[in-house]
Amino acid sequence: MADNESHSPEKSVRSIRSFVLRQGRATESQKRAFDVHWPSLGLDYTGRPVDFGTVFGRPADLVVEIGFGNGEQLLYGATHEPERNFIGIEVHSPGVGRALNALAVAGLGNVRIYRHDAVEVLRDSIADGSLSEVRIYFPDPWHKKRHHKRRLIQPDFVALLCRKLKRGGRLHLASDWQEYVEHMWEVCDNEPELLAKDGPRHCVERPDWRRQTHFESRGLKLGHGVWDLLYTRR
Repeated sequence: MADNESHSPEKSVRSIRSFVLRQGRATESQKRAFDVHWPSLGLDYTGRPVDFGTVFGRPADLVVEIGFGNGEQLLYGATHEPERNFIGIEVHSPGVGRALNALAVAGLGNVRIYRHDAVEVLRDSIADGSLSEVRIYFPDPWHKKRHHKRRLIQPDFVALLCRKLKRGGRLHLASDWQEYVEHMWEVCDNEPELLAKDGPRHCVERPDWRRQTHFESRGLKLGHGVWDLLYTRR
């Protein structure tokens, strides 16, 4: 998408997408999941604000996970934190299909999924000051210098997250790419609405609400680093 000529924060945050749709081949089961499970677990983007208390049939802390991949962490979080409501946002259909199937098997009622651009969902469908937590785990590091502008964690995007988080709400980032972690620190430590746990340029031990993935375990055995960054909305 070409850069938008508007210089307003909400428009500029959408000028360059942080993802490219590389739609791998979905299995028949993943394709069927949209027919069978989307009506109960999926949310269609409408561009209008959503009352999530009505969607879930109860008031509860609302947690958003952006870029949930195949849904392993989303399932883990919803299972181990049943008192909270979860919104998962992912653009890649095979992963969404797999997540729909897993969530349906688990019989969880505290999760809903968007297959849409997270920036647009946050901007248009989620009320300011309504989120208890935002989780972004292992986003694409876009490691080539010419692609750094595509990184999801950018000042405008983090400012948008802060607007959606309630005071005292939490932003949890994780990455296994050290250079991207440096970038995250640069952006988040300089956002005046965020307070870093243990101070600027610090990471924390993996908290118990984030499961260790298979790829993460393999990387750790190979000596790769993993960094968890935790911030609180002032």
